[in-house]
Amino acid sequence: MGAVTLLAVSDVLASSSGIKGLLDPMHLLTETWLKNAVLPAILIMVFIETGLLFPILPGDSLLFTGGLLAATAHPPVSIWLLVPAVAIVAFLGDQSGYWIGRSIGPALFQREDGRFFKQSYVTETHEFFEKHGPKTIILGRFVPIVRTFMPVLAGVSKMDYRTFVTFDIVGGVLWGGGVTILGYFLGNVSFIRDHVEAIFLLIVLISVLPGIISIGKRLLNRGATPAPAAARADVHVDEPTR
Repeated sequence: MGAVTLLAVSDVLASSSGIKGLLDPMHLLTETWLKNAVLPAILIMVFIETGLLFPILPGDSLLFTGGLLAATAHPPVSIWLLVPAVAIVAFLGDQSGYWIGRSIGPALFQREDGRFFKQSYVTETHEFFEKHGPKTIILGRFVPIVRTFMPVLAGVSKMDYRTFVTFDIVGGVLWGGGVTILGYFLGNVSFIRDHVEAIFLLIVLISVLPGIISIGKRLLNRGATPAPAAARADVHVDEPTR
């Protein structure tokens, strides 16, 4: 079934619709070969996006559409099977990404600094995940591209695996199950259906806004501190020696 799904995806890419068709989950699940295998198609695409470093796939909209189709009169998939299956596969995809990151991490730690890579980048990434990892793992699920590379960066930085697994389960359930259920109950609301990814991006932005403001204030204060220090140094130099 995985080969059939990939063949259908490649067929969409080769068609006139191209990337636009690939990013339209309703088209994929109702107008291509995948309409006869909706559940496997959704699960395979979720795993590819989250576990195989391929971000150009419908994410939130795919799950939302899956929930919408499960609410139709003759559903191609049961919501009771779709929700737990998506949550589990989303978790497994992140595990794949994490261990890919762990496998390439040692090579990065041993690599010499160059124009585009510095060891400090890896160190700073590790510090970031130690401090903000749990929140990032959960919120990153709802941001395209971020959910693809976040587990890899967590692996590269050697984030504590038990912590990663704990919050990855939470993120997988909230994203995989939550978005699917949202589509099941609100799929017929046109505004939500047409702007589901933008809505999630707005929610994530509001969630991280306090952190962004805090970082901005810190940077502004850092830029303001050298002046008083220089003034104190001048005063010290002018004092007579006794």
